[in-house]
Parts: sequence; structure tokens; C-alpha cells
Amino acid sequence: MRTAVGIIGGGPAGLLLARLLHRAGIDCVVLESRTRAYVEQRQRAGMLEQGTVDALRECGAAARLDAEGLVHHGIELRFDRERHHLDFPALTGGRTVTIYAQTEIVKDLVALQLADGPPLLFGADVRAVEGVESGTPLVRFAHEGRERTLSCDWVVGCDGFHGVARDAVPAAVRRTYEHEYPYSWLGILADVPPSCDELIYARGPGGFALHSMRSPTVSRLYLQVPNGTGADDWPDERVWDELDARFAIDADWRLRRGPITSKTVTAMRSHVREPMRHGRLLLAGDAAHIVPPTGAKGLNLAVSDVRLLARGFAELHHGGSTALLDRYSRDSLERVWHATRFSYDMTRMLHRQPDGDPFDERLQLARLRRITASRPAAAELAAHYTGLPLPAAAGPGDPAAHPLRGV
Repeated sequence: MRTAVGIIGGGPAGLLLARLLHRAGIDCVVLESRTRAYVEQRQRAGMLEQGTVDALRECGAAARLDAEGLVHHGIELRFDRERHHLDFPALTGGRTVTIYAQTEIVKDLVALQLADGPPLLFGADVRAVEGVESGTPLVRFAHEGRERTLSCDWVVGCDGFHGVARDAVPAAVRRTYEHEYPYSWLGILADVPPSCDELIYARGPGGFALHSMRSPTVSRLYLQVPNGTGADDWPDERVWDELDARFAIDADWRLRRGPITSKTVTAMRSHVREPMRHGRLLLAGDAAHIVPPTGAKGLNLAVSDVRLLARGFAELHHGGSTALLDRYSRDSLERVWHATRFSYDMTRMLHRQPDGDPFDERLQLARLRRITASRPAAAELAAHYTGLPLPAAAGPGDPAAHPLRGV
């Protein structure tokens, strides 16, 4: 097989990139190791920044999103039995976020790809990425019992933290930065209408809790739990009782309970791999960076990567310049590190430390008080939560090229 851009990974990042490239007239092939059924049922976060929504609209994949997505105009912070609302449009000049499950994004993109798009191969097990320092890298993979080779001009690794692509960057070149948090999240899906109109971030007596939603009839909630906790350690009644305690406020508000259909435990970590380009190999999404879910940045960072890549490939295809692709690692990492810092701050501000350090707790409360009492502090949080702008498509010497211009 031969193509211009070989994309490893058929999650939302790889599928969106393929769709954007197809609409720009650029040949590509997507290789996904899992089955279609597995990919379409893989549960992940579903809070979309405006830039993510815009990208899905741009590639014609937003019909259901526009019909079914839940637009949110802010979040609620809870601590010391008080509730505080942050109005995102008022703080950011009109920006909002949208709730739409990642499973549905993937279903929409898969359907478009199979109906009108470049090749998408499920069950394509990538074994190696070779020759990325040359002009014709190769991707070796197994598909339907055959060993096959995909020859490309460029390879994009969207195959996640455990994928093959990230390890094709030589050890002598790559740098890794990571942080492990001393707690995890227990996440549940429940067949019960949400008890709130917008997301609730709570710092309760037992630790952090988050109330989100998947739809008007399905709630998604999370609890801070100790590392090493298993989902079976938390019977349903215990989950609801602890959520009740952490969301409690001195006001007339009640948490709705219902059948829990899913429980998972997620470890919390920050991880950044640099650089995000080596030769003709470019990394996107979890293949290059992971953030704790507190700031809802994971999927949105992957989409930002893909938008920058699509812009770079379009410039190369239509104008013959690699300037934007040459800037890709720098521009993406600028956003990644700001999102990593924001996610770290949100996590540290809302989660109780396992040792119960009273000094740390007073710092957390001081930070929360500052955000809820100061418009500039609230605006800073809102700007990061709703998403920083992409860097301008300008030359590397132009000040407009800075990713944070206008923030």
C-alpha cells in the first residue's frame, strides 16, 4: 500500500485527522488495531471545547453533535458547603463548552469515513514504524492474516500511550516528563437524569467529587479514591452515600440516585513526551501527552494537535511549504504544557492529600476563595477551561504565531 499520510490509530484524533485531510484533498490511510465495535464503545471524556466543536463542524461530523450535544455556560465549584457558579461567556467573551460523549464522536467519524473517505482498516496490528528519518517511512502491520507494508510520505501516531508510534522516536532523542498523583478516580455511569444543569466540581469532607452527564437521562460521576482501589471495593449504596456527602451544601439541593451501569477506576498522572516530531513521524494525542481528567483537556488537546497537523499538511499539499509542520512540535507543546499546568492546578486545588496535611488544605481553600471572589482569577480559570486559541498561521518570526496571543 502507498499513501501520503499513514495514520496509526482509529480513535477520535486519528479519525478526525483523516477526515480533515480527505476534505483538503490529501491521501491518507488509517490503521486501527481494534475492531469497529470495540472502538465505538471505548468510554472516554466528553467535554468539548469550542475549538473541538468547530473542528467537527468543519469536517462535516457535527450533525448529531449539534442536535444532541448539551451546551454548558459554566461550572459550579463547591466547598465548605457553599456553591459558586462561574459564568464562562461573561468571563471569556462568549465562549462555552459542550457535553457530547466520545463514543458518539467516534461513531459519527467512523460512519463518515466508511461512507465517503480514505481507507480505514480495523484489526490492523501495527508491528513497526521504520525509516522515519528518510523521505519514505514504512509502517509494517498484520491484517486479516497477512503481513503488509504501508509506504508513506509522513506517519502520524495517534495510537495512544501504549502504541507503537511513540517508541519509534529513538531513546537518545526523546525526553519524558511525568508526575504520578497519590489518588485515583472511581467513575460511574448511572441511568438517572443529572442532578444539575452544569458540571459540579466539589471538594468535600472525604475528598473530590465531580458530577457530569452523558445525556439528559444518563449521569456520569466521579469520586476521589486511594490508589490501589478496585471498583468492587465500592458497592452502589456506598458510592451514592459518599457522593451525597461530598456534594452537600447548605441549600435545597438533592442528588438523584439510580441504577449504576458501569464502574471504573482511573489512575491520575501527567505525562509529556518531547519532541512531538522526529523526521517524518509526528505524534498526536495520548501518544505524546496525558493529563489528569480534572481539567477535561485530554480529548481537546488531541484535537488541537490534529488541527495543527491538518493545517500543516494542507500548506504542504497546496503550497509546497513545510513551515507549519516544522513548527508543529513547538506549537503543540506550548499548548500541552499550559494544559498540563492547568490540569495540575485544578487537581491539587480540589483533591485532599492522603496525609491530610492541614497546611495544604488551607492553601486549597485560599485558592478556591480567590477564584470565587476575584473576577480576574475566575477569568483565568475560564479561559483555560474553555480552551486556549490555536497559534496563528503566520511565519515563525511573526509575533502573531505565538499560541497564547489574545488570551
